[in-house]
Amino acid sequence: MRSRNILIVVFLTWPWARGQNAPRESIVLPDIDAALGGIRATSLRGDLAFLASDLLEGRDSPSRGLDIAAEYIAGQFQIAGLEPGVAGSYFQSAKMMLVEPNLVNFELKLSQGAREVSVDAKDAVLDLKAAGDIDLKDAPLWKLDSSDEASQVAGKVVITALDPELRAANRNLRNARPLLTIVVDPKGKMTHGTPSHRLEEMDQPRVGSPRITVTGEAAARFYAALKPGLSGALITAHIEGPVRRPVTLRNVVGVLRGSDPALRETAVMLTAHYDHLGMRAGGSGDRIYNGANDDGSGTVSVIAAARALALLKQRPKRSIVFVTFFGEEEGLIGSQYYARHPIWPLEKTVAQLNLEQVGRTDSTEGPQISNATLTGFDYADLTTYVQRAGTSTGIKIYKHARNSDAYFAASDNYSLAEAGVPAETLAVAFDYPDYHALGDEWQKIDYDNMAKVDRAVTLAVYLMANSAQPVHWNEANPKTAAFVRASRQLQP
Repeated sequence: MRSRNILIVVFLTWPWARGQNAPRESIVLPDIDAALGGIRATSLRGDLAFLASDLLEGRDSPSRGLDIAAEYIAGQFQIAGLEPGVAGSYFQSAKMMLVEPNLVNFELKLSQGAREVSVDAKDAVLDLKAAGDIDLKDAPLWKLDSSDEASQVAGKVVITALDPELRAANRNLRNARPLLTIVVDPKGKMTHGTPSHRLEEMDQPRVGSPRITVTGEAAARFYAALKPGLSGALITAHIEGPVRRPVTLRNVVGVLRGSDPALRETAVMLTAHYDHLGMRAGGSGDRIYNGANDDGSGTVSVIAAARALALLKQRPKRSIVFVTFFGEEEGLIGSQYYARHPIWPLEKTVAQLNLEQVGRTDSTEGPQISNATLTGFDYADLTTYVQRAGTSTGIKIYKHARNSDAYFAASDNYSLAEAGVPAETLAVAFDYPDYHALGDEWQKIDYDNMAKVDRAVTLAVYLMANSAQPVHWNEANPKTAAFVRASRQLQP
C-alpha cells in the first residue's frame, strides 16, 4: 500500500499547566504520515530477533553481549542519520566499579521461636554497597509497614517484600539508613540465580545500607507470618565483604538536530534500557534471560522512532536525543550516570519519554491490544501529548489506577525526574507470564501491536519537539513537589 501524504492537525490543551482558559495550540504536521508509515512490524522483528538472541547472552551489565548490543544500536543510529551524541561518538562511556559478592562461608538464618529458615546462597542477591563483613547473631528483625517513618528503622535490621503496596516505603529506605535490609521476593522475579553484582560510579562515595533479596516459599511464608514493627523474629548472618574491580559501560546516544534557530538548543529525550539479566549461573537447558520484552522491545522502538523521524523533510523545532541506557536492571545505574553527566544540558531538556515492555500484549491482567499506559500519568502534561498522539494513531492511553504512581520510580524516567526533567515511562504490560524469566523471547512479541504503539510514541515525541511550549510538571499534584523543586534549581 502506498503511503498517503496528508495533513494531520492536532489540538493540544494543558489546563493545569497554563490556566483553565488557555487557548488550544494547533500544530500542523506536513509529512509525518509517511514517516509513521515506515514503522513496520517486520523491521521491529528483525531488530529484536538479533538483540534478544542467544548470541547476546542476556545483555548483562557488564558483558560481551551488552557490548555487542551497544555496537548494533549505534550502527542503527548511524544508518538512520542521527548525529553522534558524544564528541563524534555514539557512546557515553562510564567508568564504573563492579562489586561482586563473596559467598565464602555465607550464612543467613531467620528464626522466630521454633520456626527457622536457612537461606541458601543461590536464593539470595547481595547488594552490600559500602558494607564490609556482615556479622549478626540473633539480631531483632523489624517488619516494614507502609506507614513507617525513616527514624523508626534507622540502625535496625529491616525485613520487607517486593510488593507494590510497599514500593514507596521501600524507596524511602534509601534515606532511612537501616543496618541491613532483607527483601523477600515471593515470585522470584529478582533472585534469578545469576551471581549477583552491583555497579558503582568510579570515585563516587559508596553510600547506603546493605540489602539482601531472598526468594523461596519458606522465606515468603516466614515473612507473611510476621507482625509489623518489632516482629519478634531474629536474624543470624555472616557475609564477607564484596570484591571490586573496574569496568567500562556505555550509554548509546544519537541526536536529531531541530530546525528552529533558537529552540534547536532545547531537546526532548526518547529512551529505553538495553540491558537485561544475563545468564543463569548453572544447570541444564536454557540458561539465557533474553529480555525480549524487558526491554529489548523498548530499545528497538527507540531505533524505529529514530529512523522514522530522521526521514522528515521538515524536522521539528526542538532537537531529539535518543538514548539507550545500560544498567537499568542494576538499579537505574545508566540513567543515573546520564543525569549526573548529561550529554544535553538538563536545563535545556524539556521532557523524557521512556519506553518499557511495549511488545507483549499477554498481560497477567488480560490482553492489552491497542492501548498503553504511562507511569506518573498525572505528573506532567507530557501525558497530554501522548494521549493526543494515541488518538491520532488508534492507541488508547489510559491511567492504571494502581500502577501509574506505584511504578513511577521503577524505570529510567525516575533518574531524569529526580534531576528536574518532566519524565514518564510508557508501557503496554506491567506484568506478563515471562517477566524476569527465561521465556521472555522475541518470538512471543506482538509485533503488529508494537508497531502501532511505536507510531503513537513517535508522533508524541514529534509533538513535544515541535511545540513552542515546553513540557511542564503538574504543580497542582503534591506528588510532584520534589521534581518541581529540582526543575526550578535547573533554571539560571
